[in-house]
Amino acid sequence: MRQGQRCSNSKFNSSIGVILAAVGSAVGMGNIWLFPYRVGQYGGGAFLVPYFLFVALFSYVGLSGEFALGRLTGCGTRGAFDYALQTRGRRGGSLIGILPVLGVLGIAIGYSVVVGWVLNYTVGSLTGAVLTTDAADYFGTLAVSFGSVPWHLIAVTATAVILILGVSAGIEKISKFMMPVFFLLFLIIAVRVALLPGAAAGYRYLLAPDWSFLRKPETWVMAMGQAFFSLSINGAGMLIYGSYMKKSEDIVHHSVMTALLDTLAALLAGFAILPAVFSFGIAPNSGPALMFITLPRVFQQMPGGRVLAVLFFLSVLFAGITSLINMLEAVSDCLGQGLGLPRTLSTLLVGAVVFGVGLFLEALPDMGAWMDLITIYIAPFGAVLGAVFIYWVLGLGPLRQELMLGRERPLWRGFGLLAHLYVVLTAAVWVLGIVYGGIG
Repeated sequence: MRQGQRCSNSKFNSSIGVILAAVGSAVGMGNIWLFPYRVGQYGGGAFLVPYFLFVALFSYVGLSGEFALGRLTGCGTRGAFDYALQTRGRRGGSLIGILPVLGVLGIAIGYSVVVGWVLNYTVGSLTGAVLTTDAADYFGTLAVSFGSVPWHLIAVTATAVILILGVSAGIEKISKFMMPVFFLLFLIIAVRVALLPGAAAGYRYLLAPDWSFLRKPETWVMAMGQAFFSLSINGAGMLIYGSYMKKSEDIVHHSVMTALLDTLAALLAGFAILPAVFSFGIAPNSGPALMFITLPRVFQQMPGGRVLAVLFFLSVLFAGITSLINMLEAVSDCLGQGLGLPRTLSTLLVGAVVFGVGLFLEALPDMGAWMDLITIYIAPFGAVLGAVFIYWVLGLGPLRQELMLGRERPLWRGFGLLAHLYVVLTAAVWVLGIVYGGIG
């Protein structure tokens, strides 16, 4: 991409549309099936201290940086990287920019399988099938090879249709509907669960602090990983949304609001899930088993459980779709700009790849192994490249100017120091993820 040349003229229409689209990207399965368990596992309220610190840092510097590079260049990752490298008199940024996009594509492939499962559970909750069948057996017949083909296909097709409608008519409109409904439904569930006998044990598990965990390095490592991955920092997804922002938007404000709402979603998930689990004497766990086996068993025993199951899986479906929208948008933009394809064709091609590869990953062990490979080795490396290109290749000068557009208050004086720290911590997330076998 030549400096001064913009890749796309598409824009979000409103500030709330920008924020809710970004929140939709950030809020996902990690908020729901990992965050509550991890909080309880690493000291309850004590875990929240490093988690909040890392969320503040990664949103203020990481999200802001990705948004700013996207808006500055008006491009997705390939064009943005190319622009940054050309400021150093070098070429090849567009080729390097493919790497973060491949990481996002890999996540989208596995994620689409999970969204298909959630869609099945949403319909199964409506019909009552989820609550009249043993939860392990129900999930066992779904999470097998070619066990979720129609649901998987519907999930990918629906996402592609939304993207074909465009940025403002598709991504923005659906995010402005789905994300408020997500929060409302989870709030309803959390209030209902609070009335269950024995729910207090779940709150203690989630919030009662064991300060000794702050002396354990692993607590800080897991908090860093949870915060990093929860904010959807990957060098591609938030960057493409940044390219759709108007120059009048306050990027730093939007980054902070995205982090606040994402954190609220994680806490709401904890308040909705753990008190219910403890109320019925079921051991908490993490991952797909929590959402697809443990919680259906809880709903089976609760008064009004069928209604709550519908509300829960519908809200999770909305979170999954809005995250998948961001992933497919980043990849289809890359393909479209690289090959000069119209939006509809590039979206359909990416959707076909996501579904076609995911078709062979519908068994839980296969999907798990795939996601471990992508989220431990490939996607975090793309995030490292993004951080390096933003703050060490393009540099702080142009980023500061872009971040000050639409903003009255100056950036914090120590922003530059935080930016360099962010690059180092992003590399640490990648390395420590490999060492620990996954930290987010």
